[in-house]
Amino acid sequence: MPDPAPAYPIFDADSLRAWIGGLSPVRASLGSTPGDWRIREVGDGNLNLVFIVEGPQGSVCVKQALPYVRAAGPSWPMAPRRAFFENAYYKAVAPHVGARIPRIHHYDDALYCTVMERLSPHIILRQGLIEGRRYPDAARDVGEYVAHAGFFTSDFARPFEEKLAGVALFAGNKDLIRISVDLIFTDPFRESVRNRHTSPQLDAVVRDLRRDGPLKVAAADCGRRFLTDAQALLHGDLHSGSVMVTERDTRVIDPEFACYGPIGFDLGAYVANLLLSWYSQPGHATPADDRSAQQRWILTEIETFWEAFRARFLALWAAHGRGDALPAAMFEGGEADAAALQAARVAFVESLFADMIGFGACKMIRRIVGFAHVADFERIADADIRARCEARALAFARLLLTHPRQFRAIGDVLDAVPRA
Repeated sequence: MPDPAPAYPIFDADSLRAWIGGLSPVRASLGSTPGDWRIREVGDGNLNLVFIVEGPQGSVCVKQALPYVRAAGPSWPMAPRRAFFENAYYKAVAPHVGARIPRIHHYDDALYCTVMERLSPHIILRQGLIEGRRYPDAARDVGEYVAHAGFFTSDFARPFEEKLAGVALFAGNKDLIRISVDLIFTDPFRESVRNRHTSPQLDAVVRDLRRDGPLKVAAADCGRRFLTDAQALLHGDLHSGSVMVTERDTRVIDPEFACYGPIGFDLGAYVANLLLSWYSQPGHATPADDRSAQQRWILTEIETFWEAFRARFLALWAAHGRGDALPAAMFEGGEADAAALQAARVAFVESLFADMIGFGACKMIRRIVGFAHVADFERIADADIRARCEARALAFARLLLTHPRQFRAIGDVLDAVPRA
């Protein structure tokens, strides 16, 4: 149980209006007087309040951390200090990711509240995928984002003293790390009051999953690496609900789960959600669109995401590899040395591919049989159709997790998806 959180006011529209009215720069950007502003609470996530404040001259988004898990209510206390770590993440990666994150206008540590750029006309990527829409730049943008955020917070780019300071800071985000450990790597593979699934259609599948010893060992090993392999600063929850898009712009939001860990964790989260979208598409089909074209496009997005990450990470390493891990100064003996260094770099990136597959499989499983599900499946009204989609996704996730040697390259994954 987290430490009791200090009492602080929880905003509603009226109290938020008064508070923002006292923030001169924000008030000026909105225009007019507070009484003229339109305020809506739009949060649909599991943890926080989210407001849109609109004035005649502009608008902002306001996010406040609640002292409990919103999806569960006060019965599940949760320290609101997670808002601090979200803002610390934005500060840490801002010099490296540019406009891929929203601008932060104001943060109040006593109220656990952030005023940030309102992203408009952006929508949540997950929503667009459910609607069958396509975003030609999203996969490349997110892949390059993970490369920049991961490389520049790693030992490959930084002196270890700076890296350790970051590790120490984000180690304080214990409540959110605990959620990740429990809800991704533990609870889905055992009986837990937090779990749910489409029942009775998936009852037998879920029983079989929780009796699969090799599967549980593989998932537990992923959990061990999540806790012990502090390669870089992670977003920590990089799914399709944490990406906002237009056809030509991509932004990453909601990094409150930020911590140091294996880079493959962020990679796996994004790939997992593209795969969940792929398996959900038949549930959103219409007589005019069987969604097969959308599925083909999603598979190309998975490949684009990985290849964009891989190419950018290696390019950044070649240009900015000044950290204490694999220091370039050790490899100045000519062509043989240079070739050895490049081979080591490529081997490391390929190890991230293997991590991506394992973490992605765990993420897929938790979203079907654990606590927090995804709208991709939840919006399929027919339970039988939904269960068929979910069962196929579970089968593929189990294959990824228990037979990783079958997947040496991204093409192996893409070839296997339609067959699983």
